[in-house]
Amino acid sequence: MNASLRGTGRLVWAGLRALLVLTVVCGVLYPLAVTGVAQAAFHDKANGSPVEVAGKEVGSALIGQKWTGRQWFHGRPSQSGYDPRATGSSQLGADDPRLAKSVREARERIAAYNGVPASAVPPDAVTGSASAIDPHISPAYARLQTARVARANRLSEGTVRKLVEDHIEGRTAGILGEPHVNVLQLNAALRAETAKSR
Repeated sequence: MNASLRGTGRLVWAGLRALLVLTVVCGVLYPLAVTGVAQAAFHDKANGSPVEVAGKEVGSALIGQKWTGRQWFHGRPSQSGYDPRATGSSQLGADDPRLAKSVREARERIAAYNGVPASAVPPDAVTGSASAIDPHISPAYARLQTARVARANRLSEGTVRKLVEDHIEGRTAGILGEPHVNVLQLNAALRAETAKSR
């Protein structure tokens, strides 16, 4: 009985030592090492990819925002109102009549708002992303908005078109996804250009 208690005591003590060592290694040292590497090698990404305008953070390049007003480039529609706490799509299937009706109405609305034919409106202008907070639009959708944005900001179309072209990002690693434009970064550049021209 006495030997059995001593054996059990040794096992409990060995288990506690293992718990302590693993807690320090896995719960303290490893997270500190990963955080240190992330801060050193990928500082902006590790901190949420913040976008600054005039030294002030205005958002994240990873999360879309709602833009209203004719003077701004607008992003994709968002089922959640760009709330990152409530991501997700409408869950309507491609053959759902409600989705077809919604897309048709959105296409007409966007065409009228930008003064273009409905056939010129690209798919990403009328359909939300799976996350509902996609910060990107297609180059086609950005170009479609150029004339409206230029008029509203009293800038030449050429100036605004150049801003769009300068903000087109290619495929990830050259093969993944499609070329895209980050709306927040484009609007930040537009704000700077508008301020410069006044």
